Amino acid sequence: QQIADGRSVMIRLKRGTGEVAGTADRVQAVLRKELASNPLTVEASTEVGPAIGKELQQKALLAIVISLAGIVIYIAWRFEFRFGVVATIATFHDVLAVLGIVFILNKEITLLIVTALLTVAGYSLTDTVVVYDRIRENLRTRRKEQLADIMNASINQVLSRTAMTSFTTLLGALALFLLGGEVLHDFAFALLIGILVGTYSSWFVASPIIYEWRVRAEAARRARR
Repeated sequence: QQIADGRSVMIRLKRGTGEVAGTADRVQAVLRKELASNPLTVEASTEVGPAIGKELQQKALLAIVISLAGIVIYIAWRFEFRFGVVATIATFHDVLAVLGIVFILNKEITLLIVTALLTVAGYSLTDTVVVYDRIRENLRTRRKEQLADIMNASINQVLSRTAMTSFTTLLGALALFLLGGEVLHDFAFALLIGILVGTYSSWFVASPIIYEWRVRAEAARRARR
């Protein structure tokens, strides 16, 4: 792939059935032979074997698991336990949606993609916290109203704020996608999808699950009396 300066290229090869060691040297030898009239300079070369690749995958998965656990703990401390569980479900939904689209488009899962997934998780959490904070406030001040009315009012009160935040963030991600070059293309693409998914999940995934959970918990409590 061509780098932004127009004079540099990045060559990436998937591991074949042969040995990994020496692949970069063989590629350089072929390039120097075929481009003898145009001398080239190799600025850097890296070979990632299956053991290193597996280790990177495990560390990336561990980072995602730790981040999800942190979400539960933070939201449970800030609000209540059920809010933490639902926020984790919504965040997992967002990450899974982005991963699904990446797989459908047959894109390679790189560390940049993993970085984008963690960024999406953080963005989704922030969006969800904004909605949850308004729900908690309205549950305190409007106790005589029906839960469905409180939830709807809470979402409507923060709708314009979250929509504008998402729109401005999308503009930044779109600029990265269009102008950031090939290196940032997949990262920006994952961000674009993640921001869209994270915005609607805070409205239409996290809040409805909280509503159903509270309604069912209240019904079960009344049945035990």
